Amino acid sequence: MDTQTSQSLPPPEQPDSKKPKLSATTTTTNSDDDDRTTTTTTAEKKPRYKRRKVAILFAYCGVGYQGMQKNPGAKTIEGDLEEALYFSGAVPESDRGCPQRFDFARSARTDKGVSAVGQVVSGKFYVDPPGFIERLNNNLPDQFRIFGFKRVTASFSAKKFCDRRRYVYLLPVFALDPNSHRDRESVLASLGSDNELVKCLECSERGRKVDVNVQSGISSNALPDAKQGNLSVLENVVVVESKSSLGTISTSVLETHSGVSSNTSCALSENTTSLDNVVVDGENVVKENVFRYGDKEKERFNKILKQYEGTHNFHNFTTRTKAGDPSANRYIISFHANTTVTVDGIEFVKCEVVGQSFMLHQIRKMIGVAVAIMRNCAPESLMEKALQQDVRINVPTAPEVGLYLDECFFSSYNQKWKDTHEEVSMKAYAEEAEEFKLKHIYSHIASTEHKEGSVAVWLHSLNYRNYPDLGPEENEEGNEVLRGQAEVTTG
Repeated sequence: MDTQTSQSLPPPEQPDSKKPKLSATTTTTNSDDDDRTTTTTTAEKKPRYKRRKVAILFAYCGVGYQGMQKNPGAKTIEGDLEEALYFSGAVPESDRGCPQRFDFARSARTDKGVSAVGQVVSGKFYVDPPGFIERLNNNLPDQFRIFGFKRVTASFSAKKFCDRRRYVYLLPVFALDPNSHRDRESVLASLGSDNELVKCLECSERGRKVDVNVQSGISSNALPDAKQGNLSVLENVVVVESKSSLGTISTSVLETHSGVSSNTSCALSENTTSLDNVVVDGENVVKENVFRYGDKEKERFNKILKQYEGTHNFHNFTTRTKAGDPSANRYIISFHANTTVTVDGIEFVKCEVVGQSFMLHQIRKMIGVAVAIMRNCAPESLMEKALQQDVRINVPTAPEVGLYLDECFFSSYNQKWKDTHEEVSMKAYAEEAEEFKLKHIYSHIASTEHKEGSVAVWLHSLNYRNYPDLGPEENEEGNEVLRGQAEVTTG
């Protein structure tokens, strides 16, 4: 009779999630002629962890990344996150780089340079032993922050179970001022007229301008090179409308970099955002002329944004999506801009939009159209036309730097499984999220505007030459109609 021998095998680096089929003891049977001896040795026990389905909640600043979704050859959020999951022991060597093997899903995609505060991904990971979140954060750069994870059902998917998503666009208040950062052609054309517009043509002022209603005009020698098309002179000049109780007085030219004119006494630095108590000729006070996001402006801007609410065809607000494609129809739950925040000396208005889902560049284009209408670069009728399925219009896209994903919501899932599973939400991490937002996202948006003037430069493009569809044209009857080409649809 033959004798069978079983030997203990070393445990794998990453244990299988199934229960071990072999016993914890190893039995060895030796046969020597008629004598049989059986020895039993106990193998060294090691913890065998299970993969668990979890939802991971985290934040990131999108600077330097080509978006959320992994793309070969590009630096992406998912790419860095997957590597951190591997080095943290959450993903075994055999599954490294293969997210489908651990059932990976994201709640939202973000474009290049776009940040997030309440992003959520789900998958089957080894989250034991304790310290999983700390290990993850140690394997990620400072612009990442893993807040925590929640145990979820086996069928949970961060993408499929997300009811709605909230994005915020932090827009500098000066972008809503019709007279801030006008296009270069209109500024040059206004020189010497009764409606003088002088501002930084190369955005050295980052939005610090004044719209001047000059009654007496500027003397021919005040800006000798400006009339000849020399733009360098206008970079450092601000013209202020000065008024007193006696009426409009002569205009003073203030050179913000090289000093002030000899007959003007004031303190004006490169970082000045308003002009207070500027004395002209020692007698008259130049009054401040600064755009404010007051009740009137707020009411008008919110009225524009509200037109996006409901179900519409947003084929004009994305790329590579046909008007007849069902995916072009999206439902916007709410869109408003009720609050402002000041960061590093720049006042921003928070544009908050909540929707079921969004397409590529959709929110940035929605902001672009709203800003164009607010600045009177486009008629309010543009909104109605842009949302029509049978019209193709080229609309502006706001810079990506001001956009971030604020939160993902799982209301239906939480309601269904409230008695057996943890709630998937940011409630437990609200303070951490706010701290990360201020330290990494808000500061990045403000510093980028200070250094590069991303929004200020973009505002120069909002004109009929770059976007012919923004302006009205006359039809055969002589009535103004919105420009735009008919969209050819089939089926």
